[in-house]
Amino acid sequence: MNLTEWARAQGISPHTAYRWFREGTLPVPAQRVGPRMILVNVDVNSAPAAVGGLGLYARVCSRDQKSDLERQVARLSGWAAKAGHRVVRVESEIGSGMNGARSKARRLLADPNVTTVVVEHKDRLGGVNVELVEAALAAHGRRLVVLDDGGVADDLVGDMVEVLTSFCARRYGRRSARSRAEKALEAAERG
Repeated sequence: MNLTEWARAQGISPHTAYRWFREGTLPVPAQRVGPRMILVNVDVNSAPAAVGGLGLYARVCSRDQKSDLERQVARLSGWAAKAGHRVVRVESEIGSGMNGARSKARRLLADPNVTTVVVEHKDRLGGVNVELVEAALAAHGRRLVVLDDGGVADDLVGDMVEVLTSFCARRYGRRSARSRAEKALEAAERG
């Protein structure tokens, strides 16, 4: 079976499966048989390889996005159920992706029963340097599965507001930081 077919059967993005192949972390044996063809060596009659315990993680930036948080958890749970994987932990939280002090994300990453962390978008786990988290997981025989590799424009705007808010909070204090950040964005849009 080729790599793309195998990835889709496992509920994994073909891009993620190819990246695992390049990095040597693909959980099944595979070999390149041509310039664009990779064959996965699996017994068709056997059940798919166990992924281990899944940890589902959802995050939004602010409280007014709580309905989106619930939709993220529902989509992640639906994917796991459809793929037939065992979910051992579900964590969802409201907080900045730029902040490393997210207790639920830390709890999920520290849980030894979670062998695969599943997020909807890469930036849900962290705003920047998610590749470092992915490398740390791989070093311990764990992995990160991103269901949708595409970015969302609204998330970029939200991240920009968070960065500006952080800078304004340092400069002007916490109370007026959010309003000053929004005013800065409005000025940038006008000019």
